[in-house]
Amino acid sequence: MDVTFDFTAKHVLVTGGTSGIGLGIATAFRDAGAEVTVTGTRAAIADYDVDLAGLSYRPCRMTETETIDAVVAELEGCDVLVNNAGQNLPGGRSEWDPDVFEEVVAVNLFGAFRLATACKPLLVAAKGNVVNLGSMTSYFGLEIVPGYGAAKAGVVQMTKTLAVAWARDGVRVNAVAPGVIESGMTAPMLPYEQLTQPILDRTPMRRFGTPEDVAPAVLFLASSAARYVTGQTLAVDGGFSVQG
Repeated sequence: MDVTFDFTAKHVLVTGGTSGIGLGIATAFRDAGAEVTVTGTRAAIADYDVDLAGLSYRPCRMTETETIDAVVAELEGCDVLVNNAGQNLPGGRSEWDPDVFEEVVAVNLFGAFRLATACKPLLVAAKGNVVNLGSMTSYFGLEIVPGYGAAKAGVVQMTKTLAVAWARDGVRVNAVAPGVIESGMTAPMLPYEQLTQPILDRTPMRRFGTPEDVAPAVLFLASSAARYVTGQTLAVDGGFSVQG
């Protein structure tokens, strides 16, 4: 059964919406009629070699307060905020280096919280909602990315706390926790069977996901169909998290 959503005239902000999961989410909202703004780290939309037609673009670094504030100041409204922007192993540096650990947590957690709180007045006015992006590392230890895992675990807890605090204002807050998704972030690991085969063996659906698998879950949580859902993190992982 095909499911469609209608976000006509809704204002949606997707951070990190120029590639991978973020781009899949942004284009799904666009195709559902929304007016979508995406953020990225490059100066202009022309600096990207992907099709961003129909999307508005704002440069933003999640570690820079001034660029976060600038993005929010330019929004006409915000019915949905998707905190998708993320980073691990920046520049190939080790997250076991305390400075790199702090940088990764700042991008994946601190920036998401700062943006959500900056958008709150717009979200309250719209009776809107937030969808955060977690990860399987929100729940499982992955030795190579201690900072990323800590940040994504924090995203799940932040989702619960914001949901409790903002429910009185009519704002829902949920999250999606993808499994391994074929994207630029995971591309370096996918050719190595010694890394991928154990994950596939644990995944009942025996495949990795795609951005198109994640986007509908985000649209559902952002839609009126999920009007009585808040504080939840939905796993989109092919069953990885339930396999013993």
